[in-house]
Amino acid sequence: MMRVLVFEYITGGGCNQAALPSSLAREGCLMLQALLADFSALPAIELTVMLDSRLLAEVDTRAVQHLAIISPEQDTEAEFARLLAAADAVWPIAPESDGVLLRLCLAVQAQGKRLLTSPAAAVAVTGDKYQAYRRLQQHGIATVATQLADQAMFAPGEWLIKPIDGAGCGGTYILPTQAALAKHIIRSPRFIIQPHLHGEKTSLSCLFRHGESWLLSVNLQGFTVCDHQYVLQDIIVNDRPVTSAYQQVAAQVAKACPELWGYVGIDLIETPETIWVLEINPRLTSSFAALRSALGINVAELVLQLLHGSPAITVSTDQAITLTLHS
Repeated sequence: MMRVLVFEYITGGGCNQAALPSSLAREGCLMLQALLADFSALPAIELTVMLDSRLLAEVDTRAVQHLAIISPEQDTEAEFARLLAAADAVWPIAPESDGVLLRLCLAVQAQGKRLLTSPAAAVAVTGDKYQAYRRLQQHGIATVATQLADQAMFAPGEWLIKPIDGAGCGGTYILPTQAALAKHIIRSPRFIIQPHLHGEKTSLSCLFRHGESWLLSVNLQGFTVCDHQYVLQDIIVNDRPVTSAYQQVAAQVAKACPELWGYVGIDLIETPETIWVLEINPRLTSSFAALRSALGINVAELVLQLLHGSPAITVSTDQAITLTLHS
């Protein structure tokens, strides 16, 4: 019997002393529910799950043996540490921002418990957008030019400013003119600047293991722009075939970042000439929530197989599934 602690940060009490961000809570519930469904289909798994008391009606926890309900007065990270002591393995799902995911991974590793995600060393590199850019550039991978905001030099054109460790679109702004650039630029090393590339926004859902990669699906991301910010509206999971071009991108990232392990998402921008790597997410992404429906695979089972070798991926269906994330 493997005792697994699942902690999805947004739904698991990470915001228990503040208002729940509705869009992030929706994405968190989708990922958590999908992970619980995967684990419920596996033998010899004893699940402990942390859940914000405000979301009891939103998540089906019938597959959970031990439900830790987090109330507003509790210290969520102290509760995580307490539950960690009784676990064999831990699957944290958390944003990279403010070092949250890194801190959780370090806590798990410090207790000698099995992480079912990428280790802290991978989060430290890929969770920092400037370090990730430098790593990709060093390995000759097409990636969007990135500068630290306090050192940036600008040419004419549109630019994006975003937190160096941001998750999703949070804190990212489009600066369409030089006047907007001069007015809104934040000269801080905690922010980065990138040219605003226009192209198709896709993502890859992958498994990684010490330099090896297995590409599961190619997904299409649908965005709108509101008040100079991108808003992720929906994702079409398994939107198109897994071609050699996409497999090559996954393989290149695996070689460049051999620290990555388990499920990893890669955000891309596709222009007629190039597939550009925009970000690497060392954690579950929203696309994961539809992989079981799209491909008939159990990602939790495949990740457990990575503990002992290569995953046995058998696709039993092949359909595109649309996830609506923002109404």
